[in-house]
Amino acid sequence: MQQRQSLFLNTSATLGFIFLYAPIIALIVYSFNKSKLVTVWGGWSLQWYSALFNNEQIMTAAWLSLKVAFISATVAVVLGTLAGFVLSRMGRFPGKLILSGWITAPLVMPEVITGLSLLLLFVAMEGTFGWPSGRGIGTIIIAHSTFCLAYVAVIVQSRLSAMDESLEEAAMDLGAKPFSLFFLVTLPLISPAIISGWLLSFTLSLDDLVIASFVSGPGNSTLPMVIFSKVRLGVTPEVNALATIMIGIVALGVVGAIWQMRRQNRMMNSID
Repeated sequence: MQQRQSLFLNTSATLGFIFLYAPIIALIVYSFNKSKLVTVWGGWSLQWYSALFNNEQIMTAAWLSLKVAFISATVAVVLGTLAGFVLSRMGRFPGKLILSGWITAPLVMPEVITGLSLLLLFVAMEGTFGWPSGRGIGTIIIAHSTFCLAYVAVIVQSRLSAMDESLEEAAMDLGAKPFSLFFLVTLPLISPAIISGWLLSFTLSLDDLVIASFVSGPGNSTLPMVIFSKVRLGVTPEVNALATIMIGIVALGVVGAIWQMRRQNRMMNSID
């Protein structure tokens, strides 16, 4: 009975991994395709990588998306960490339930509603205060930081709730001030959660299409918007090359995050 159960679990896991990663592997392979047709194999070639770097529209959109994702993820990590710290360590205070609901609302809110509400907000602010003047990279960063903040806050709050507070109490007994306590003890302990939140925010911002479509203006099309516009006319092999490069970047980020988490776990085990 145990052997059958093990065989079933191994088979299910194998089929699940094939279902998830077979399309990605096929995309990577076809990025080296010589043929102009995406789904027709014509031999090995690197010509589409060369064509990609010479495609000004795609490269401009890719650079814009990377810049927006980096800034949005950084802002979301700073604000989300503060929010998670408040919800986890400040105890009960008036409005805590409302604050928690406001922070987690973007997790369940449809992106269409979020994008439309932010667009109306920016229009109202422009009419009242004169800022932001039109829609562009600034409004995209604000919008992406808003919904990415929720993910970071939940991750950091969970990490703080599960963390052993005796380490912080020991540091305070040894004379650590609140400022030093946070940056020398608490922050290193929750760094895996912060890194995970930053990577998740970066990926969500880089992948977003719906919200960016509402809050972007002319000449500020992100990479998903450019790719989506090209789908109507047919995706070129250059998109496969771009996707392969992005997969490589994300893979390096994931490996770095895993290495940092293992290093942090070894440090905590040595402390124990």
